[in-house]
Amino acid sequence: MPSLLEAIERKYFSDCDDNREEEEAKDKDADAAAGPGTNRLVSIFIPRLPPLQCVPELLVLNDCDIDCAGDFESIKDKCRRVRELDLAQNKLQDWHEVFQIVEHMPRIEFLNLSKNNLSNPLTKLSAPPITNLRGIVLNGTYLNWESIDVLLENLPVLEELHLSLNDYKEVLIDTAELATADLENSDNCKCCDSKESSHAKKYKKISPHKALRTLHFTGNPVEQWPEICRLGRIFPCMENLVLADCPIRAIEFPEKLDNSTITDATDDDDLPQKHFPNLLFLNLSYASINTWDDIDRLATFPKLKNLRVKNWPLWDRLECTEHERRQLLIARLPNVAILNGGGVITPDEREDAERAFIRYYMDKPESERPKRYLDLVAKHGKLDPLVNISLKPDKRVKIILTYGDKSESRHVDLYRTVADLKVKLEKIIPLSANKMRLYYLDQDYREFGPEEMRYPNKLLYSYNIQAGDEIIVDEKK
Repeated sequence: MPSLLEAIERKYFSDCDDNREEEEAKDKDADAAAGPGTNRLVSIFIPRLPPLQCVPELLVLNDCDIDCAGDFESIKDKCRRVRELDLAQNKLQDWHEVFQIVEHMPRIEFLNLSKNNLSNPLTKLSAPPITNLRGIVLNGTYLNWESIDVLLENLPVLEELHLSLNDYKEVLIDTAELATADLENSDNCKCCDSKESSHAKKYKKISPHKALRTLHFTGNPVEQWPEICRLGRIFPCMENLVLADCPIRAIEFPEKLDNSTITDATDDDDLPQKHFPNLLFLNLSYASINTWDDIDRLATFPKLKNLRVKNWPLWDRLECTEHERRQLLIARLPNVAILNGGGVITPDEREDAERAFIRYYMDKPESERPKRYLDLVAKHGKLDPLVNISLKPDKRVKIILTYGDKSESRHVDLYRTVADLKVKLEKIIPLSANKMRLYYLDQDYREFGPEEMRYPNKLLYSYNIQAGDEIIVDEKK
């Protein structure tokens, strides 16, 4: 398997050397073919760009079977301009070597290590902290939580972290002590005490990482909101959180947290927004949430402006259009400015949504009305129901049917064609449909005479037929 240096040389430098050798060989062959005493061909070479001295700022070497670094000094010389390094789907296993690679790329700011076999526990690194790396992607590496903490300690300015698709069901690091039974004053049996103690030991207390602003946590099978709150405590300055495709059941704390209560908990620690004071963007698409209460809880996040909540089970059971659902969401989320990736919600759209929300709940029982309903009624007042005006023509009208010297009243279906009407008339008029000629006479414009209904596939309502108008049947001659 190639080293990082070999992969770089193969991708960026081998072509230049091969081309130069080919050109020199062609020149020698031409001179040999000319022979002595003959006029030799004069080759005119257009100046070309100098050979590549170092690789570009974006270095992509994914899926190259790289398992080691190679000569670090050569890497430093060739990669002095690199700002982004993509090493996804390679064979790297040693974190110490990864840190050596980063150290020898002095301008690097973003590193992708997705799907490398880096799941081995990461011990304390002897290398100095990396102070220029601002983003790292660890999707599909299955790195354990203690190793993540060690990694973060060595990346003090890290702003963007990707931990997607790592099969995390729990977050096993936290900034607060976990409450356990007081062993001195507890009346529990020893087996219960030991169980609680072991439960607490699986969580490690760490210091918060305040530099991080963006966390991607997509596709991890975490279900409970307290685990997400641990992420909020670990990264207290987080502004963007992506939890797409995580089967979170509710944005609240279960009634009993099973010995994982925080010892320094205050009265408002069970509020879902407590640990996300700076969150601006949240993606909860494909969660397992099934109640409107969770939307109301999202409305309490103090700085949340951009929200994605697509493909919830809640939406499948709502009997409303996508536009009506958007209105209900906008009305419940007064601080959210961008919803599900759409444009910025305008004041007019918000007012329309809030009025539609009032009318949606005004006819429902008081027990089914959310608190937001009372807030919006206080803002807009009690609204009158919208008048349901249908602009569709009547489906059936009563017309006067005339044949010869006979006239009678009949109901006709306006959504049938002229040909259909002729077939129906065969039962009451002694003429076959192909022998009939129909004329329409508008009762308000009799002075203009009748209009022949000559197009068999034309729908009757397109003639603007009203009750009391007349259809005359004549025989073709």
